[in-house]
Formats: sequence, structure tokens, C-alpha cells
Amino acid sequence: MIILTGAQGFIGKKFLEKLTGKEVIQVEKNDSWHFRQTFYQWNDVELILHQGAISSTTCKNLQALHHFNVDFTEWIFQEAIKREIPIKYASSASVYGNTSNTINPLNYYAISKVIMDYWVQDHMDEFSLVQGFRYFNVYGEGEDHKGDQASPVQKFTQQIKETGKLKLFEGSDKFKRDFICVDDIVDIVLNNNKPSGIYDLGTGNPTSFQEVADLIATKYNGEIEYVPFPDHLKGKYQSYTCAQMDWINLGELPYHFTTVEDYVKNSMD
Repeated sequence: MIILTGAQGFIGKKFLEKLTGKEVIQVEKNDSWHFRQTFYQWNDVELILHQGAISSTTCKNLQALHHFNVDFTEWIFQEAIKREIPIKYASSASVYGNTSNTINPLNYYAISKVIMDYWVQDHMDEFSLVQGFRYFNVYGEGEDHKGDQASPVQKFTQQIKETGKLKLFEGSDKFKRDFICVDDIVDIVLNNNKPSGIYDLGTGNPTSFQEVADLIATKYNGEIEYVPFPDHLKGKYQSYTCAQMDWINLGELPYHFTTVEDYVKNSMD
């Protein structure tokens, strides 16, 4: 039996697809309290995949963020320790803010992730196995419902299909992110054999927003409309992200990541 939180989210659904044939207990935010009070089959659990959270980087509801991202997460960590169950959980590259791999959260969501990463570091030796993965900029099939929180790959594609053009911030050639396909995320989380730790999970090869826009505009024969960078994002926008991925190649063949170019050319309508 596997416990999967956030099973109906963008990434959670991809885990469900890979876990076909296994007994999976799905836990969503709205039933997390009920799960805490009623679940007693811990002896049957072989793995916990904690992917659920309030993931909006613009959320300012501190009570809700603490309830789901901190309090529930600490509880399930404690259960993993007490029951000696391996646990793999989603952290976020947002903990780095505008720095290159130095903790500097720029919003409440990122702060909630930092809090739990520090908690894990303080209790690392108590787990049978704990792996935290700081997901970088995840994209892929199944983002349609995410709205403004969707990746630029999804947003640009939707815009150009609907209007024939996509909107791009001025200066986007200087905004580079480490985009990673959701299928690679799931594959690495489920199949790595690393010890307990907190790991970056991106490709280690950033791509500019301009490059993404160019790829999509070319594929769909659309236009790029440049718009001013909004004032409300100044100082709160990650202009560069790059995962430290040396850990995945230690004693292994290099992992073959899906590139944005390959995805746009081969995996989209």
C-alpha cells in the first residue's frame, strides 16, 4: 500500500499513472483532517509520497498555508518516523528565491517549504528513509486546470491557440528557468536509490522564457506580443533557476532529461 497526498494535482496524477496495479490511498487537502483521524492501516504502508500542498506562490492565507503545508506535513513526517515507513516529499526550488541555490524565500509558500526542509534536516537520522525533492519549474501534459500557476509552456500554448499570439514580458531573454518535464520528475522520484537527503530536481540546464516562446510560436505559426514587466512582480520574480544535479550521476549513467524543445516538437498537439 502506498499513501499519495495530492493525488489529483498535476504531479500527483502522474504518480497515479505510474502506480497502476498498486493499492494507493489518495489524500487531498480537503480530507486531510479526516485522514488523520481515521486511517489505521499503517502496518500495510510501504511508502508515503507526500505531494499535496497549497502550491500557489501568491497565497497570503497564512492559516491555510500553515495547516496544509506545515502542520499536516509535520504530522505525516512524524508518522513515517514512528512507523519506519520510507517517505518521499515535494519541496520546491522557490526556497532559493533570486539566489543561486542559497535559501532566500520570496513568498509565504516558499517559507512554508523552507520550514519543513529545516524540520527534516533536524530529524534526518530518525527516518528509515526520507527524500525531499526541490522541484524546479515543472511542465508537461495535464496542466490545463492550473490557470495562472501553469508553466509558460502551457500558458504560451493556450494563448497562441486561442488568439494566434502569446504574451511575453519584455526582457524575457534574460529570464532563465530550469524547466523539467513532469514525467522525468515522477521517474526520478520513484526509481532513484539515493540515501536520505534533500535534493534539487531540475535538469541543470536553464532555458530562457524567450526560447520557450520562440519554440511555441514557431510550432503554431503564431506571433509574440511583448508586454511591460508588471510592477507587482518586481523583486518577487525568480529571474534565474538552475538545479544542482550532480547527485543523480554519482555512480550512474547520466540521466536523459526531456528538453523543452523535444517536448514542444514531439509531445504537443
